[in-house]
Amino acid sequence: MKADSRRLEGLNWQAEFHDPAMEALFRRTLVAYHACQLRLALAVISGLFLAFALADYSVLGPGQTFQALLVMRLLVILVSLLLALAAWRRPVVAQAPLPVNLACLLGLSVLLLTIPLRPGEGIHVASVVTASMALYLFIPNRIRWMLATNTYLLLGFLVAITLWAPLPPGLVLTSLLLLAFVNLLGWATISRIKRLKREQFAMLLEERSANRRLKDEILERETLEAQLRHMACTDDLTGIANRRHFFELAEQELRRARRDGTPLAVCMVDIDLFKRLNDHHGHALGDRVLAIVAGCCQSVLRDSDVLGRYGGEEFVIALPLADLDMATTIAERLREKVSSLKLPMLGDETPLTVTVGISRVEEGESRIDPALLRADQALYAGKAQGRNRVVVAPRPVPECGDPLEPSAWRTDGLAMPGADAAIDATASPAWLRPGGPPPGRL
Repeated sequence: MKADSRRLEGLNWQAEFHDPAMEALFRRTLVAYHACQLRLALAVISGLFLAFALADYSVLGPGQTFQALLVMRLLVILVSLLLALAAWRRPVVAQAPLPVNLACLLGLSVLLLTIPLRPGEGIHVASVVTASMALYLFIPNRIRWMLATNTYLLLGFLVAITLWAPLPPGLVLTSLLLLAFVNLLGWATISRIKRLKREQFAMLLEERSANRRLKDEILERETLEAQLRHMACTDDLTGIANRRHFFELAEQELRRARRDGTPLAVCMVDIDLFKRLNDHHGHALGDRVLAIVAGCCQSVLRDSDVLGRYGGEEFVIALPLADLDMATTIAERLREKVSSLKLPMLGDETPLTVTVGISRVEEGESRIDPALLRADQALYAGKAQGRNRVVVAPRPVPECGDPLEPSAWRTDGLAMPGADAAIDATASPAWLRPGGPPPGRL
């Protein structure tokens, strides 16, 4: 109800919008409709005037009066057809006040001039009433022009019946009451129609506005959801997949490898002496180093490879369609790229290197965790051997429960200068046993 009252408050006494821009927009949407309505009305008027001309001939005969009436009626027909043609070529003419009202005044004038030329005919009252109603219902015009043309018709009718065709007082009063009623009814009807059309137009605009707002909200929600999905799947520091998303992608690659019978290798990458770097240079520089190493990883990997941050200074890589030799080649390329970096903020006394452990998913393994554990053990073996190297984990031997000997680990790369001498490379601690949890990184 409140919305309806607001829409009604937006209309003036002519059932038009108070806002000129809104009214102009509404009228533009009705140009084609008004042009069609005007052409139809003018065609009907031309037909009626032609029929009246035939009726005049049957009543008046071929005399001067008939000829005068014929000329006037033919003039109205000609003007009506020309206006209809103009509205067909340029529909906006139907909403132009000047040509439409001039045509109406011409038709009404001819209608009034028939009264003295054919006096005493009762058809004049019916013609005036019909013309008055037609001005409201069939001619697309604004209400003020409808009222003006009907006022002209009423005054002209009074002058004509007073000067040229006097009628009995009772008939005059009846005619005036009938014309007043017709004008009141026509005004009320056309006002109601115009109000309904504008209310529907306002509701349509409100609906479109609501739809646009809804689309904007949906787009904003979709954007927010995409951002949330990105945040949920991406490590915000390095821009690569986080641990959870990496395992989702790696499990997909594992299922594809099992289905197609193709190899799948995994790599664990750890930045050497990262804790010392953080202690000496601060966590801000440590974060920058993490992002640089992640960029190096992305630069040497293939499009099909899956890279993720495992935690801390560790990165994990899944290499589809890669056996151990190919995985070793990729890991060596990564190690060499990182070790060749020259970072002014670190200086020559703090070289940046990584250690990489490699393993492959064996037949019968339905999860990627065992292969990651072997790669993790190979990574720690590389730490024990001096860091800055690539270590390939041996294939597991389930029936053998003895600890793995250090000679079983295939090592590529060079020992990092200044490696911690406290690490015994010949030891065989408990974390080297299959399934044993590795301790923290150095």
